[in-house]
Amino acid sequence: MSDRAVLHVKGRVLVGPEDVRDELWVVDGRVSYDRPPGARDIRTVTGWTLPGLVDAHCHVGLDRHGAVPQDVAEKQALTDRDAGTLLIRDAGSPSDTRWVDDREDLPKIIRAGRHIARTRRYIRNYAWEIEPEDLVAYVAQEARRGDGWVKLVGDWIDRDLGDLSACWPRGAVEAAIAEAHRLGARVTAHCFSEDSLQDLVEAGIDCVEHATGLTEDLIPLFAEQGVAIVPTLVNIATFPQLADGGESRFPRWSAHMRRLHERRYDTVRNAYDAGIPVFVGTDAGGGLAHGLAAAEVAELVTAGIPPLRALAAGTWTARSWLGRPGLEEGAPADLVVYDEDPRADVRVLGAPRRVVLNGRVVG
Repeated sequence: MSDRAVLHVKGRVLVGPEDVRDELWVVDGRVSYDRPPGARDIRTVTGWTLPGLVDAHCHVGLDRHGAVPQDVAEKQALTDRDAGTLLIRDAGSPSDTRWVDDREDLPKIIRAGRHIARTRRYIRNYAWEIEPEDLVAYVAQEARRGDGWVKLVGDWIDRDLGDLSACWPRGAVEAAIAEAHRLGARVTAHCFSEDSLQDLVEAGIDCVEHATGLTEDLIPLFAEQGVAIVPTLVNIATFPQLADGGESRFPRWSAHMRRLHERRYDTVRNAYDAGIPVFVGTDAGGGLAHGLAAAEVAELVTAGIPPLRALAAGTWTARSWLGRPGLEEGAPADLVVYDEDPRADVRVLGAPRRVVLNGRVVG
């Protein structure tokens, strides 16, 4: 045993939805369910304990204008951490955030490399902007740079059309996704609209971000292929404001965005009811603040997902999906302690009592 203080977490430890234990110990930064012999300098924390929250769509190192300086990225990561988010899937960023891996006081990040978009079909300064003939090469590049994920921009506004439309021809995405899989990476895509989804799913995509265009005829395809969605409902809430801003130039796009917003809860509930995996993600780091994972869990409940399943979508099942441990024996001690049972009321997630990261109380 090192000279690091032993932490004793008591009360109700939610190892899983139904696996509840009375206590755990943190020794050398890792979880143990056995009292360490001869332990001294013991600090005790009491409450309802969860594994650290997961934000599966978050952009550390990014704001609405593009990459940000390291000190700004640090503040973003700290905001997420203090809200209880200890595992982030960074769904596309032009920033190099590898320095975060050397900081034991910052959340763990799973990177998807930089967004890959069609030329002039995404937010300026965010993505590699390319044409279809280069898609396979750029997917291979980002697969090697990332942590097992690649992020495509599946659709965006076509200024000539005046509305959302798919960015890539079917053959290009088939070849690109096959190359990512060959390199051991999963692929996800930004998709607001309806018309990009069938090609992406049939091409073998692993996940779709936002998925506001998911219609009743597409839901069975998603369910059959096991394609997950990350709805980012706290971000979809901004659609009416975006539509108002684009009304004069792109009225067709604005009306489309409003329709997608109006049916957002039905879309998510129908997906969940069909067995499509749904996970928590906020889309923080563009125009949205960090630290909103608890609010996204609450939005999933509002959409009609049972509270326990919504909670799992931001904790136990999300960690399993991303290949990271929860509160298993020997796992890194990344956990959040609350005053009340979050299974009874997910709004509890908005007020953590203690945040423990790598075995240290950091908040």
